[in-house]
Amino acid sequence: MKAVVQRAVDASVKVDTEEVGSIQEGLVILLGVTHEDTKEDARYLAKKIPFLRIFEDDDEKMNLSLVDIGGRMLSISQFTLYGDCRKGRRPNFMEAAKPEQAEELYEAFNDMVREAGVEVQTGQFGAMMNVQLTNAGPVTLVLDSKER
Repeated sequence: MKAVVQRAVDASVKVDTEEVGSIQEGLVILLGVTHEDTKEDARYLAKKIPFLRIFEDDDEKMNLSLVDIGGRMLSISQFTLYGDCRKGRRPNFMEAAKPEQAEELYEAFNDMVREAGVEVQTGQFGAMMNVQLTNAGPVTLVLDSKER
């Protein structure tokens, strides 16, 4: 399971013209699932991401986590994180999980983060979405549950 973690001042996601999720200060997560992923992969990321110390304290040092600041998370399913661009010019998405498996693990990840006390807003699984965010810093990290 791969996650692109972006520290955000604000963010929102729309399906067609309807806003389906939005946050103020917090994290935007683009989450990709591959066919080898299990709930253990979701659990690993759900225990890691809300506690990453990537928010600044009073001394402008990255010492605070999403939980510490009481921030929110906007979680977006992103199968294209498993796009393979090594051959040709069209990405191959064979490593992305089938929709049924991906949705189950995506929802499991979101539920586990909620259990940590974080408000989680989401996009709409499988829909064409428009995501808008103001990346603070900018701070962007990539986590892979297979690279522990």
